[in-house]
Amino acid sequence: MAAGVGTGFLETAAVFLGAAVAAVPIFNRLGLGSVIGYLAAGAAIGPFGLGLVGEVETVIAFAEFGVVLLLFVIGLELRPARLWRLRVEIFGLGLAQVGLTTAAFFPLLQAAGLDWRPALVVGAAIALSSTAFAVQLLREKGDLTRPYGDRAFSILLFQDLAIVPLLALVAILAPFVGGETLQWRGVLLALGAIAALVAAMRYGMGPLLTLIAKTRADEVFTAAALLAVIAASLLMHAVGLSMAMGAFIAGVMMADTEYRHQLETDIEPFRGLLLGLFFMGFGMTVDWPLVAQWWWLVIGGAFAVFALKGGMLYLLARIMRSPHFDALRIAATLGQGGEFAFVMFTAAAGSALLDRQEASLLSAVVTASMVLTPFAVKLAERMRPAESEDGEDIEDVSKAEGSARILVAGFGRVGQVVARIMRMRGYDVTLIDNSPRLIKMGSTFGNKVYYGDARRVDVLRTAGAATADIIFLCIDDRDGAKHAVEKIRVAFPDAGIFADTYDRFSEWELREAGAHEVVRETFESAVELARRGLRRLGDGEVAEELIEEFRRRDAELARLQNKYGVAEGLEKLREKYTLDSPG
Repeated sequence: MAAGVGTGFLETAAVFLGAAVAAVPIFNRLGLGSVIGYLAAGAAIGPFGLGLVGEVETVIAFAEFGVVLLLFVIGLELRPARLWRLRVEIFGLGLAQVGLTTAAFFPLLQAAGLDWRPALVVGAAIALSSTAFAVQLLREKGDLTRPYGDRAFSILLFQDLAIVPLLALVAILAPFVGGETLQWRGVLLALGAIAALVAAMRYGMGPLLTLIAKTRADEVFTAAALLAVIAASLLMHAVGLSMAMGAFIAGVMMADTEYRHQLETDIEPFRGLLLGLFFMGFGMTVDWPLVAQWWWLVIGGAFAVFALKGGMLYLLARIMRSPHFDALRIAATLGQGGEFAFVMFTAAAGSALLDRQEASLLSAVVTASMVLTPFAVKLAERMRPAESEDGEDIEDVSKAEGSARILVAGFGRVGQVVARIMRMRGYDVTLIDNSPRLIKMGSTFGNKVYYGDARRVDVLRTAGAATADIIFLCIDDRDGAKHAVEKIRVAFPDAGIFADTYDRFSEWELREAGAHEVVRETFESAVELARRGLRRLGDGEVAEELIEEFRRRDAELARLQNKYGVAEGLEKLREKYTLDSPG
């Protein structure tokens, strides 16, 4: 029996993975995005499609963990400093967008026959855009650092903040449907659980992660991160609140720790895969016979959502003094419904605020609005002016804040000196190291610090390697440094790679791997000692010429020994020169 269960699980996994692998690249190639690809894949294999998978509720229940991880990652991004910098856009523009969009849809939904409670929930759900979809579009075009990208992201950030209270709103409104009253005992219990979670994450998680980090066991660090998310989610669920709320609080409380970037990197693969499964699960719930019956309502609803929501976004952006073209792009990027509308519709259906047919139709409308997004963005791009409204050229992303960076991977003795010199010149320096002690030391000097393994491309990308001018690789691992250079050359081809090493053989390996500059620690100190010695002996006039000749011969020796071996390479150099100076 166990073998049968295992085989059945593998067959189901193969169906999901096969559908995703087939659909997502096609939809990405068509410019529709991976989210639509996952939804289409789910619709194809679901009970209303080919019927390859039938247990939709089980799939969605498991896939909701992807949403939980998404909320955790969103929480990790909400550092107080960033919230303060974008406070006007987040709490001004974001609040106005969610509030006014909800208010605009509320009377229309009531006119369509919904009671005020479900109309309020549905209006608020439609006000939320797709974070996964919009951020992906902004990243693909390199617009996250542009002014309009900053404002679009600020709106998404407020929407993400609004998710948890909106889910709580569903729970608050639901009991009144059955004539029950809200139990204050339950409210106090929930508040107590939130306070306990905040205290545990604030005072307990940091020391625990420091202890685990000192063991250098990456898999245990990842396990601890997942355990924290699951424990926080289960605690909130136990007191009747959303699991997503628990994950969100956990993320926010860890946002100011030095481990936030490593946590985000470790969680990302699970989040991406489970979020894809989440979208596929909702794609499976699309009732195609129902959509076919009400096709005009689905299509008309999608256009209505985009027109009303996009128009509201455009007006608010203009009020906030965004140029016409920027306001158009904000409206086009955020005009769709989002993934959390699916979550809210499901929660509303489970709480008897909506029936299953209404939830299914509304989900189809949101999906159709997502399909419209790439076309709306392309239409907005066609309206790009030759110059901005004030007559100046539109800002180049390369001049945007944070687009040119110095990244020092490894904050040991060499990395510390490099970082200090770069900061003396006025460059902002970002540091990566997997030593909690060195990371804390680096942060005290005003550097931006990331805890993580500098040999991992995902850690480098999280730290901003994609926009770095130079990556200084100062790690004490010969094989790891070589593999890191090879990966960096592929993943970040525009970055200069300056590596530190300790012998001529690893120097040659790093150069062959693609490093632009390689310096040996002991070599440079030995050369400097020799230079000073020659000056002391009265040979200062020939010191520089002699040292340059030595450098040339040493480089040739490294090449010969790499080609022929240590002994034979040395012999060939001796044959060429009368002086025996192998270095």
